[in-house]
Amino acid sequence: MFQGAHTAIVTPFKKDGSVDYARYRELIEFQIENGINGIVPVGTTGESPTLNNDEHMKVVEETVAAVHGRALVIAGTGANSTAEAVELTTRAKELGVDATLQVTPYYNKPNQEGLYRHFSMVADIGLPVVLYNVPGRTSREIAIETVARLAAHPNVMAVKEAGGKVERVRQTLNVCNLEVLSGDDALALPMMRDGAIGVISVASNVVPDAVASLIHTALEGNWDAAQLLHNQYVQLFDAMFIDTNPIPVKAALAMMGRIEEVYRLPLCEMHLEDKETLRKVLMSAGLLDSI
Repeated sequence: MFQGAHTAIVTPFKKDGSVDYARYRELIEFQIENGINGIVPVGTTGESPTLNNDEHMKVVEETVAAVHGRALVIAGTGANSTAEAVELTTRAKELGVDATLQVTPYYNKPNQEGLYRHFSMVADIGLPVVLYNVPGRTSREIAIETVARLAAHPNVMAVKEAGGKVERVRQTLNVCNLEVLSGDDALALPMMRDGAIGVISVASNVVPDAVASLIHTALEGNWDAAQLLHNQYVQLFDAMFIDTNPIPVKAALAMMGRIEEVYRLPLCEMHLEDKETLRKVLMSAGLLDSI
């Protein structure tokens, strides 16, 4: 179901800090026109922590309407409160999304049994679930044994691996048949060599055509060509994390004239030195004119 390149899409804001839905729809068109298989709204890259619940659902609704069946919509509806995750996921299901991305509960640091019960309760709602393992943001890793237990649930269908460990792909596939997606652009190709079937990408906000080509080329088994594409864009992939995501990717999109560079506190602009480094990477990738 989840094979391919999916974009963890940014949420653009107007200068007054409100959500810029017109620009958002333009970003979705840019993604689909360039071969992206899925849109993942209101995840980490979509600044979900600073959207209120009404805004969160409005972004999901706009995504479903703009995509109009041309790609998957995998809505970020996770939370560190199981009740909130259930509420958001139920509302997203009513809006017609294809699946839900469920982040590991953060801050309260549940044990593995708590994680199992949390994800199981969300999966009971009936939407296909993509588990989201991202210990760097949650202080908790979903243990492989817990992933295997959850895989027995008919609605738990995939896992997004964003812990920086390529070996997690093979460990997962050794114990269950979940689809594995890379959560890191720079590790997408190494993970696919080990059996992952795609990526949920940050860099594809900026270069959807390149990321789609890389993933589709690898899926075709043309590993040498995929490696060349990886080598061509890996500096850009790394630059997307020169500061906390989504600061660099929103800065890049603003440099490209696609959005205003507006964040909601506590996120703010990166240091000028980092921004200049990012600008040079974008120029090297042919995304900006040389000064």
